[in-house]
Amino acid sequence: MWIREPVAFVSQFSYRRMGSDLDLAAMVEDFLEIGSAGTDSWYSPDSDAGFSDLLYHADRISACLESSDEYQSELMTIIRSHLLSISDTMQFENRDSNCILYSLVKTLQSSGYDAALCISKWQGVGKFPGGQHEYIDVLAHQGDGAPEKYIIEIDFRCHFQIARAVKPYNRVLDSLPTIFVGKMAKLKQLLQIMVDAVTYSLEQNSMPLPPWRSLNYLAAKWETPCKRILSPDTQTSSHQRPLDDK
Repeated sequence: MWIREPVAFVSQFSYRRMGSDLDLAAMVEDFLEIGSAGTDSWYSPDSDAGFSDLLYHADRISACLESSDEYQSELMTIIRSHLLSISDTMQFENRDSNCILYSLVKTLQSSGYDAALCISKWQGVGKFPGGQHEYIDVLAHQGDGAPEKYIIEIDFRCHFQIARAVKPYNRVLDSLPTIFVGKMAKLKQLLQIMVDAVTYSLEQNSMPLPPWRSLNYLAAKWETPCKRILSPDTQTSSHQRPLDDK
């Protein structure tokens, strides 16, 4: 259930996020207007030949987002309903940025899902920086096997914002979902696509790919073993990411 927006629509959410604080009102508005996916793919052979490889990544994103399983669709329905509710009741400017994580965890739990706030931490090694990240996971208990993990990342695009990006890169960025919901395998597909796009954009400005833009660093945010917090409002948490200028 990927809901598309008109090609002419230009998302503003990715450009409103400053530092580590979410602009909750913008995020909710963006998600409700667009849905779980970003813009429609708009790549064509007539695009600027110098950027054709970069523009193609929008098509790769669209292909990755085309399929969703029933469980994922159920989660998206609950998230949409939750955001519709809080958009009418919350005074966003007076709320801490983490409140949307906490309230969404509670909503999912009350709907019968094994949801939790996850805090992952990893140590730096050499040029590979350490870090910490927070997101929501939902464990799907189906059958007798191990539960499948679904990741909910409510500020997905911010992980790929870069300074001095070439213009087509911003269009690729807008192709991403505002909120990611899915398994790690699909997430890693999107991460690889965006690493390719980031690398190309930086190369146009003779800038190397920094370690915190690498696939390994990005994947560590969600692949690193995490601490699951079932009652996040009783915990102190913060989004921490290395400072960078690229």
